[in-house]
Amino acid sequence: MLIQIREIDHVVIRAADLAAMTRFYCDVLGCRVEREEKKLGLVQLRAGRSLVDLAAIGGALDRDGGAAPSGAAGNMDHLCLRVEPFDGDALKAWLTQMGARPGEVVERFGAEGYGPSLYLFDPEGNMVELKGPPAR
Repeated sequence: MLIQIREIDHVVIRAADLAAMTRFYCDVLGCRVEREEKKLGLVQLRAGRSLVDLAAIGGALDRDGGAAPSGAAGNMDHLCLRVEPFDGDALKAWLTQMGARPGEVVERFGAEGYGPSLYLFDPEGNMVELKGPPAR
């Protein structure tokens, strides 16, 4: 059987402060709360066709447990969100206005080829890449 991956379905991020992480992904990056399971310590955010799941550290879904993510011990390398339209200057201005510190817009390779992207960090130090459409 040949497995054919179409796109990322979801990413799970362990969160020490679920409320702050939810605000960042919704208010700054434009996700919306799709589903919340308070008993499990889970907030599922809609990010286009994909989901970003935030699992509370110490909650029922925090299978491996362990220390909270920090600058020295992250919980993933980065999450890449495909955005369109992609206006690097406007994105940087918005992110800066919202208190984030975006990096420079550069061409990087992604699932659809080379295109513009920039990096920033969420409130708990996870790197997020915002990726634009491929160069045509």
